[in-house]
Amino acid sequence: MTTTSNITLLVLYYSRHGATRKLAEFIAQGIESVPGCDARLRTVPAISTVTEATEPEVPREGAPYVELRDLEECAGLALGSPTRFGNMASAMKYFWDGTSAQWVSGTLAGKPACVFTSTGSIHGGQEATLLSMMIPLLHHGMLLLGLPYTQPELMTTASGGTPYGASHWAGLNNNHPITEDTKALTVALGRRLAQTALKLREV
Repeated sequence: MTTTSNITLLVLYYSRHGATRKLAEFIAQGIESVPGCDARLRTVPAISTVTEATEPEVPREGAPYVELRDLEECAGLALGSPTRFGNMASAMKYFWDGTSAQWVSGTLAGKPACVFTSTGSIHGGQEATLLSMMIPLLHHGMLLLGLPYTQPELMTTASGGTPYGASHWAGLNNNHPITEDTKALTVALGRRLAQTALKLREV
């Protein structure tokens, strides 16, 4: 009898105040609700304009830093960043700027992906940020997933959630808790990513 090992889905995020990290954990929860799927949480180090400033090799808390082999080993990717003027954070952009070798070799081509974000204001550029994160993934040949309107919370949420991906309105002081609607949408996005990765493996 042959046994099939679980597939690994990479949940890669950058979080400054913890909201995006919490979304990443809900994405992972959705992934691991699908039998045969494991979530691998990874983050990226902050960057600084001060050349002498460095980050520790191991983060003080949260997930380990991503390595390029994580891209090779994953069957799919969930990418998350806080909103920075309608764009992903520079730390995340810096990581993707260093993936030319993986782009040339097609490491991520044909793998499913989704995106998620959090922001301080209700109209803080969530959808623009989600779209900006899709651009490098499209260049890598990934298959992008959103949230369909068969997910009823998209019609009732007042705290985040878009057809482009999961989002959360964290508030200026990060004082808005993640609502049940946002949690449901974020978990559903992780589940959809995992289910799609399994289907693609069967092709």
